[in-house]
Amino acid sequence: MRTLQKYVPVFTIMAVLSGCGNPAQKPPIRAIRLSHSSQADRSSELHMAAWLFQKLLEDDSDQLKVKIYASNTLGQEREIYEGMQLESGVACAVSGTAILNNFVPRMGVLDLPFLWQDYEHVHRVLDGPVGQILEKELDKAGFKVLAWMDSWGYRNVVTARKPVTTASDLAGLKIRTIPTPLYIATLNTMGCNATPMAFGDVYPGLQTGVIDGFEHSAAMIRANRFYEVADHLVLTRHLFGPLVFVYAKYLWEKLTPAEQNQILDAARMSRDIERSLAPVREQEALRFLEEKGMTIHSIDREVFLEAARRLQDEWAARNGATDLLRMIRETR
Repeated sequence: MRTLQKYVPVFTIMAVLSGCGNPAQKPPIRAIRLSHSSQADRSSELHMAAWLFQKLLEDDSDQLKVKIYASNTLGQEREIYEGMQLESGVACAVSGTAILNNFVPRMGVLDLPFLWQDYEHVHRVLDGPVGQILEKELDKAGFKVLAWMDSWGYRNVVTARKPVTTASDLAGLKIRTIPTPLYIATLNTMGCNATPMAFGDVYPGLQTGVIDGFEHSAAMIRANRFYEVADHLVLTRHLFGPLVFVYAKYLWEKLTPAEQNQILDAARMSRDIERSLAPVREQEALRFLEEKGMTIHSIDREVFLEAARRLQDEWAARNGATDLLRMIRETR
């Protein structure tokens, strides 16, 4: 025993010295789970935003790895956001702003009908005071905003079989929309029978005749192959639902400042690229849908504008968002 004790200091010194020449241990890999509702196809703005973020972040970091879960693989959008609030599930998600109206009611101002003048109008608003106000409100609800992005085009009405060439043709049609009160009110104002439904149920709903149609952007119609079960698209251009890319706040706070900066840099660069593609991809998608056999109809939208203005004012007053609506109108 005395002999062994004699060598203990020597062993200790050797162990210390042997570690001196080794590089510092790398921090563990941090897996970031990212969810969205669209197909894993870069003709979709949701998947393109996710894919760009993944590539840009992993190019900048050896420790941060992004796993994309497309097509609501881990649950419908509302379930994903509820999981974030309950501190479970994915780290981040990219979606239209409308679904978040269920958590931050004033967010609905971004989805009011016939509100947006053009892409630049959207950018000036979301990159300015209105965007900053809503970011703070989302933060309180448990969501850290990484970036505001664009839908690749305005939302239009699509019908499976019936052509819509005048406003009166929409009367009574069961048109699927996002399960949020504002989208339902918008379609009802246009004369439709608004039918809230999860996004994943739209394709079979069109096949079986449960719904007469739905409303979305041309890019999303293309990415999700809805042209296979729908024949007509009418250019109502009734809504422009911006996109928002958010991180679960409880997980965001566990990141180091360096990791947060890397994630923000990747998200903002993906935003800039995604936005630049929006007007191009909208026109590409419309041409693609025509080539696939869909008939695209124009419509006189003026008949909707007076009712839309009333809906904007009433909704804003009811949801305490009159200040935000005024700021958006003044930014035109």
